[in-house]
Parts: sequence; structure tokens; C-alpha cells
Amino acid sequence: MNILIWHVHGSWITSFVQGPHTCLVPVTPDRGPDGLGRARTWQWPDRVREVSPGALRESDIDLMVLQRPHEIGLAHAWTGRRPGTDVPAVYVEHNSPDGTAVDTRHPLAGRDDIPVVHVTHFNRLMWDTGRAPATVIEHGIIDPGGLWTGEEPRAAVVVNEPVRRGRTTGTDLLPAFSRAAPLDVFGMRTEGLAAHLGLPADRCRTWDLPQSELHPAMARRRLYLHPVRWTSLGLSLLEAMFLGMPVVALDTTEVREAVPDGAGVVSNRPDVLEEAVRAFLADHGHARRVGEGARAAALARYGVQRFLDDWEHLMKEVTR
Repeated sequence: MNILIWHVHGSWITSFVQGPHTCLVPVTPDRGPDGLGRARTWQWPDRVREVSPGALRESDIDLMVLQRPHEIGLAHAWTGRRPGTDVPAVYVEHNSPDGTAVDTRHPLAGRDDIPVVHVTHFNRLMWDTGRAPATVIEHGIIDPGGLWTGEEPRAAVVVNEPVRRGRTTGTDLLPAFSRAAPLDVFGMRTEGLAAHLGLPADRCRTWDLPQSELHPAMARRRLYLHPVRWTSLGLSLLEAMFLGMPVVALDTTEVREAVPDGAGVVSNRPDVLEEAVRAFLADHGHARRVGEGARAAALARYGVQRFLDDWEHLMKEVTR
């Protein structure tokens, strides 16, 4: 099967392209948001092919996997075929609603020819998808291995653009957490975060690492801190669990489902979370035992093969 799919979310698509099908990934000369082409910091198989917009009109396409509203028009313009009408299509919804859950309708809510695939059950519940068929395929993670050592008594946080995203990603909570443990914040455009929060540089260090270096760096930190208020379930949280890191997280969106008892501490009480951070920092053995529980839980629920099997089943349904 030939699948047209845009390179939008690097970690998610890295799992998706591990399947048996040929993935046609648009590439433009500027490698802008609509033409990133193949990943440069993830390992993708050779069956992922870069295709220019002009070449797409001559390409055989069995399925379109859309991830942003404007890709519906883009796919029609670049291929000459209408998603959901001329070629089977599905729409992957990676995010929770930007507005209130009671007032936000999904961009595909008015049509029934393109199923919406949510990445969490929470997202499916919160989005009003109207007439569009809706299903859930939970994340699948390529196992990086149980790399955790916890040798550095610091808390790892992974978030892109924490200054711009502010309360959405819990950036305002970091000063309080930094009193419980020094923080290492990994992600794009994290520079200047300590100054923005009024923190000493050593209490809030920032790193923008390539994917090959990120997991080993996270695994050297004692624990993983997830202060996110309102986004979809972060892949970095699941990756931390696969690494064998104990988790301290806000009890929001899908986190409670992902982090069962024994895998970390999940609460909406800042005092409970800050005490959990201190406890992991103070006791390496305790952190190791809880991290082992986190890894076991992640392996049981979020393995990449289950993810690929779920997608294979859906694709057969959509294209038959």
C-alpha cells in the first residue's frame, strides 16, 4: 500500500513508518512545514520516500493520512484527487481542543467520509466530531531500552517553546518545582527560560538535543517531571517511562490512564507532587523501583507492535 503522509510530528510518525507500507512524504525545496521530507534526526526505513508536489500527481496513492486541516485542500491540489472521495483518507487528531471542550467542534465534524483517529481516549471524549466517524489508536513507542541510571539528582522536563506556551505546559509551575529539585528542561526554543522565570541558571538548565542524544540524557536524571496542564498525552512522558524513569505528573488529560499506581506519582496538588520530587531525589533505590514499574506499564500498553497492528486493522477497514 502507498500512503501519503506529511512529516508533522517526528516521534509519532517515526513509529508509524515502521509498518510494512510505502510512505510518500512530501518534500519542497525550502523543506518548510508542508514539505519537510524525511526526518534527519530519527531513523526511518528506506520504504519512506520523499515525493515532490509535482510528482504526487503521477504517484499511486492508496490512502491519505492527514494531520492538519489544511492538508485536505493541499492533498487535492497536489495530487488532483479529493481525500475521502477519490482516495480513502483518515485524519489523525494529535491534540486536545484549543478551546473549551463543550464549545469546540472538530474541523471534520461536518463530513462523514474521513474518519478521525484520536491518539487518546481523552481527546475523543473532549472533541465534538459531529458526523465524522471517530476512533482511538493509542500511541506506540519504539523501545529505547531501560537506560535509566538516575545518577544526576535532577528532574528532567521535556517541553518545546515553554515561554510561549506558558500555562498550557505548566511553565509557571516550574519555579516551585525548582525548589524541590534542580531542573533540566529539554526541548526546542528553551533558551532564556531561567531568566524568564527569575531562577538561578543552575536551578533551571535548558538543552536542545538531537533525538539520538535526548534519551540517554534524560535517563541520567533521577526522575521525569510532567507539569503539563492541557495538551494531548505527551510522547516524552511515555518515552521517559520506557527509559525506566519514575514519573511525577499533573493528573490532567490522559495521564492517569498512562501512569498507573506504582509507576509514579500523579496528582493535581502541587504539595503532593513537590514532596514526590523530593522523595525520589533523596532515595535512588526508591526511584529505581518506581521507574521499573513505569517501564513495565509502558511496555504493556504502548508497544510499537500493538500500535502498528491497530493501524493495520483500521487501514484495511478504510480501504476495502
